[in-house]
Amino acid sequence: MKIYISADIEGITGVTSWSETEKGHGDFSAFAAQMTKEVKAACEGAYEAGVTEIYVKDAHDSARNIDINELPEYVKLQSGWAGDPMCMVSGLDESFDGVIFIGYHSRAGSGTSPLAHTLDTGMSYIKINGVYASEFLINTYAAALHNVPVVFVSGDKGLIDEVKQTNGSIKTLSVKEGVGQCTINIHPNKAIKDIKTLVKEALVADYSLCKITLPKTFYIELAYERHEKAYRNSFYPGAKLIEPRVISYTTDNYYEVLRLFHFLT
Repeated sequence: MKIYISADIEGITGVTSWSETEKGHGDFSAFAAQMTKEVKAACEGAYEAGVTEIYVKDAHDSARNIDINELPEYVKLQSGWAGDPMCMVSGLDESFDGVIFIGYHSRAGSGTSPLAHTLDTGMSYIKINGVYASEFLINTYAAALHNVPVVFVSGDKGLIDEVKQTNGSIKTLSVKEGVGQCTINIHPNKAIKDIKTLVKEALVADYSLCKITLPKTFYIELAYERHEKAYRNSFYPGAKLIEPRVISYTTDNYYEVLRLFHFLT
């Protein structure tokens, strides 16, 4: 069995402020260490479930947050950004049996996390077929391109509520809840323990139930904080300026959606 793990930091327990997510800030190191521990727990749970290959994508900011020395020897880690449209799930293909998201977070404009955003923090929102999109949805669809199901997600409560609505068979763990500018978090040791347990449970269960079917067509809206950026990006092939800060794009190929995000967010 071969498993792909994509890890972000805003949905790691304890993380509350942007400074805690940015390399070079004094309070970053402790939270990067917790991110590493939560990823390690997912690897250990997968290994105990019989997984023989684990590929981890560090998918936050510089993509150089996870300490490879703390990961098990049977794990491969992609650090940095390759620069391809698969982005946070770079390297994922049809050879994988399942995908795990660790430390994911609420979408832009959700109001359920002080760190809520979708891709670029300069986006007011992203919609796919009229639905406000999170990085979870974007990357779950990317996995579906290769017929690979997302089997487990950890993150904040707002995101976990979305995951359950998308597919109730996906195992989840809410490690925190956002209220205004604060977060209410479970203990770091509990997060580590629960991630390991739940990942193992997810992978010994019938995770084929976690598969989703991609829509046949995609109508995309990208809303920017700044109108001049929307105007500039409206010249992307196939894009249209529909409001001063919003462009639209339509395609029947989801990889083209990922390409759009790659260049315009």
